[in-house]
Amino acid sequence: MVHSPQSVVIADVTVYAATDTGPRWLSGCDVVVEAGVVTAIGPGAGSGSKLPVADGCGGHLLPGFVNTHTHLQQAVLRGAGEGLPLLEWLRCVGEHTVAATAEQTYLSALAGGLELLRGGVTTVVEHMWPNPSGEVHDAALRALAELGIRVVFGRGVADRADASRRWGLDPRLMQPLPTVFDHIDELDGRLAGSRITTALAVPNPRCLTADGMAAVGEYARRHDKTISIHLSETGTDDEMCRLHAGYSAVDYLDAGGLLGPRTLAVHCCHLDEYARRMLSEREVAVSYNPLSNMRLGSGIAPIPQLLRAGVEVGLGVDGAASNDTQDMLLALRMGAYLQRVAHARADVLGFDAMLRMATRGAARALGRSEGATGVAVGDSGDLTLIRFDRDFACLPVRDPGATLLTAASPRVVDTVWVDGEAVIRDGHSTRVSEADLVKRLSNMQ
Repeated sequence: MVHSPQSVVIADVTVYAATDTGPRWLSGCDVVVEAGVVTAIGPGAGSGSKLPVADGCGGHLLPGFVNTHTHLQQAVLRGAGEGLPLLEWLRCVGEHTVAATAEQTYLSALAGGLELLRGGVTTVVEHMWPNPSGEVHDAALRALAELGIRVVFGRGVADRADASRRWGLDPRLMQPLPTVFDHIDELDGRLAGSRITTALAVPNPRCLTADGMAAVGEYARRHDKTISIHLSETGTDDEMCRLHAGYSAVDYLDAGGLLGPRTLAVHCCHLDEYARRMLSEREVAVSYNPLSNMRLGSGIAPIPQLLRAGVEVGLGVDGAASNDTQDMLLALRMGAYLQRVAHARADVLGFDAMLRMATRGAARALGRSEGATGVAVGDSGDLTLIRFDRDFACLPVRDPGATLLTAASPRVVDTVWVDGEAVIRDGHSTRVSEADLVKRLSNMQ
């Protein structure tokens, strides 16, 4: 799976660039990517270069989006459990997860990953549900490697069994922790040099015992891994942790040593001031998933309060069974609008704040450079070219940022580069046959 970073000059674009005075749009620029790294930005920066040239045609260039949370196995489960409360929905989706085959998983990851790429996402944090099947994991990884997207692949882990899923996980999906750790070690060896790295994906605080938390935390620290964990999506985490352990969910995780700079807490709809302060003190990042929270009626994450407390916040779309699309631009818009409704203010979370959330927000937890908002020299060549003239509903463009936030859809995504390689061109994959994928998905039983 070893890949070679590529080089390109992206000519004549308006680039959303990081500057000493903050991010701003710079028109008439070339962006030079050499061996997968941005080396120059500016008018004529690519003049005289012998590198391949991609004509930006006056389009708008952004850092690629980082989707901090999804479940790609759900891309073929759209609409499953519609209208059910969260725990009933989990049982419904859980039955599909237990029954998932390698072929279904492959097609689901291919479809979900391609949808993300076509929406401008260059990095995805995949939260794989625990599964004892090596073939299922290999199928998902094969699909993602074929697409060329950058992946933080969360390998599911749990050690408390409970068929009801209230204080534990479906026992049919579980394996002993040493077996899981050995599998991650094996994957690391196979994935070395690729665009895919591994992480630990914990379904929620209720799925790990005290010993399990200690083991997961020690393994993650020793191998410098991200821990992705659903936290306080509803009030069930706090309710169950207090009932069985005498702690709130946040204190339960903290006592187990799972809160730290490489922890990515997902959802966090029900955090009081104490919990927000604890996440800030432990340098935990949060993944904000507004569309799935709305779809499942989970609540509204206190994002402005978390940001004021110093918590880094990234943006996620969540799985297609709880969101139904993998549309990052829609998540960008609804993430802002939901907070504006909650706070009865139109000046909450504008374009600059939302774009930082969508590109840099959880960087430290993912082991990435935090950096400034916008494209900067030294960044990886993970870039998205927007062409507003691909959709008349975005024209005329008075303010590119406002148009992206309020009107843009994947229709305006023209080209997506990962490591300097164009994996999407003219809105379509350069690596996989979309016609074949449509045929295979249409024929699924």
